[in-house]
Amino acid sequence: MEIERRALNQAKGSSVTWWFRWFRQWDIQLMVLPALLFIFIFSYLPMYGVLMAFQDYQLFGGFFNSPWVGFKHFEAFFNSPDFWTVMRNTIVISLLKLCIGFPAPILLALLLNEVRNMMFKRVIQTVSYLPHFLSWVIVGGFVGSMLSTDNGSVNMLLMNLHLTSEPISFLSVPEYFWGILVGTGIWKEMGFAAIVYLAAIAGIDPHLYEAASIDGAGRFKQIQLITLPCIRPVIIIFMILAVGNILNAGFEDILILATNPILRDVSDVIDTYVYRMGILNNRYSYAAAAGLFKAVVSVGLLAIANRAARKMGSSLW
Repeated sequence: MEIERRALNQAKGSSVTWWFRWFRQWDIQLMVLPALLFIFIFSYLPMYGVLMAFQDYQLFGGFFNSPWVGFKHFEAFFNSPDFWTVMRNTIVISLLKLCIGFPAPILLALLLNEVRNMMFKRVIQTVSYLPHFLSWVIVGGFVGSMLSTDNGSVNMLLMNLHLTSEPISFLSVPEYFWGILVGTGIWKEMGFAAIVYLAAIAGIDPHLYEAASIDGAGRFKQIQLITLPCIRPVIIIFMILAVGNILNAGFEDILILATNPILRDVSDVIDTYVYRMGILNNRYSYAAAAGLFKAVVSVGLLAIANRAARKMGSSLW
């Protein structure tokens, strides 16, 4: 009884302390309120729409007047002839982005950290960050212009080097699409993603590098023994998020780059499939079922990745 009484008093004390801290910082807490409202309105309220996946949703009938059909649309999605094609494209594109795109900003941050000429470093940072602020519409037009058969810079270069005798329609050849998509995504986001790693590297105690240099460790050895271990928690957290997003192979980039119907067999992923079925074909319940399937699997992968990362000493929760 004494132990339970102490635990209850401790719980009450922690609750009082939490409320006391909250009221003491009420002005700061109010600054967070708009962000919380934004998340609640645009992220949590729309979750009510998942009911559509279990109904034969009728646009004018709404959620309350549409008949319930259980897992009918899930079964239709799993038995669809497009299911395995969509899953293959989603997983392959996501793994390519994970295996190639995830280490790219880390490598860029390590290289930028070694640059001693500050002017050159700022120029490289600006050039590498800039593509992130361009919309995919602009990036898609830029890539399409470069790869165009009509005076495209890539084709002109290949022909001038006598590597090909005629222009290649890169965005019409399925074998080239995955490489173009992943390469464009890395070019667009690598510089901006490196900011977090540069910030983590900047927080490392410089005395560690001085001590390692006195012991005779070179730059590569210092990166191996000091830099990478110190930023490992940040890398692990971003890896957990990347694994959780393994089924988010992309939407805007694929929608813009894969305009040719010939590419559908290699470009159709869950997000574009949901868009085509739900918005273009008006199969709202079917599209909601496919989207809900992706969300549930993503949450499961996130939990598994977090559990594995916890054994390494760092996790999201």
